[in-house]
Amino acid sequence: MASHRIAYMNGRILDPASGRDETGHLLIEDERIAAVGPDIFPRGLPDRTEVVDLAGLCLAPGLVDMHVVVGEPGAEHKESFASAAAAARAGGVTTLCTLPNTDPVIDNVALVEYVLRRANEGSDVHIRPFAAATQGLAGAQLTEFGLLKAAGAVAFTDGDRAIANANILRRALSYSTAFDALIVQHAEEPTLASGVMNAGELATRLGLSGIPTAAETIMVERDLRLVELTGARYHAAQLTTADALDAMRRAKKAGLRVSCGTAPHYFTLNEHEVSGYRTFAKVSPPLRSEDDRRAVVEAIRDGTIDVIASQHTPEDPEAKRQTFEQAAFGVVGLETMLALGLQLNMSEGVPLLTVLACMTCNPARLLGLDCGVLEPGRPADLVIFDPEAPWVVDSKKFRSKSKNSPFDERPLQGHAVRTVVDGRTVFVRRVEK
Repeated sequence: MASHRIAYMNGRILDPASGRDETGHLLIEDERIAAVGPDIFPRGLPDRTEVVDLAGLCLAPGLVDMHVVVGEPGAEHKESFASAAAAARAGGVTTLCTLPNTDPVIDNVALVEYVLRRANEGSDVHIRPFAAATQGLAGAQLTEFGLLKAAGAVAFTDGDRAIANANILRRALSYSTAFDALIVQHAEEPTLASGVMNAGELATRLGLSGIPTAAETIMVERDLRLVELTGARYHAAQLTTADALDAMRRAKKAGLRVSCGTAPHYFTLNEHEVSGYRTFAKVSPPLRSEDDRRAVVEAIRDGTIDVIASQHTPEDPEAKRQTFEQAAFGVVGLETMLALGLQLNMSEGVPLLTVLACMTCNPARLLGLDCGVLEPGRPADLVIFDPEAPWVVDSKKFRSKSKNSPFDERPLQGHAVRTVVDGRTVFVRRVEK
């Protein structure tokens, strides 16, 4: 059967893995990239090639989001695989990784297989499950890492719960080395993280219980000691404080197999976003001080932070329309992650390839996924975006079932124009008149 070819012409080709940033073209044959570069057609286009003229738009690997909560199974009214995939397509995300804190918890082979089967039945983006590190997320008995990884789990985590018991984490790290598995930690010491916002003067003024930055730093520093002891691979999911980032920076210089991530709200917002008791800005870990926000930006700039993930945590209106103390933690972010990442480049001067690396090749490499790179033979998972397109966030138009965004009505710049998965266009943005 003849190959199906598509040539994307005259785009700004951005490939963080190779450092490529140039005007050029990309050729797809069936589901794979066949060629990429400025001079790939010396004898003209191959016969029967569909042509898409990008007219200077940016073309990059599709985004890889390694922190997405999907309500299925158990809370489909908040988010289903289908609605999460729709939100991902609109945001330029071609691979998303789901956390195991569902009902039931993804802690056995049958449930990993269920997620893979159910998520990809009608989805046109790649959905990959994280499995629970401990049974029932209870922090006591480890799950079967080897069997779960063989079934398709890409990493192991207790989701939004820290593995608090040092001996259990040591055992998990040691066990993971047999399979070169990645342990992902929610880095908050739970007995210190019992508040609802960042500890400090603002929390005192608002009369809200605070979470000190030490809750994060203590957990990270403890975990890094255990990594040094075991030689395991470790990822701190969402770092938000200067002190914890300094600890991670030192660990990387010492050669430990560690990485860390953050989310867009931690480098675009600070604790003052909760003024007026705005529950849509209630997240875990909490939004921090302006100094910490700037430290997150610098850690992305210097490579201490490897990953930007959406931390997409859908909640229904009833869970957010409560007193601040009672409201649920979490924001949705699949449809705003790209634009907020681009803001790092435009407003903070972080190189564009550095920003894109945190959302493409870096998470793909950590999870062992064959994506996030523009090179021949790789899957044709792409995002084409206009970095200058102005738009205003309207959560009512989100494809996600839940609308809990702190960025609602905020003007942003840059969005996905076309999303391509396995060579097939799965999303094209309509121009609103």
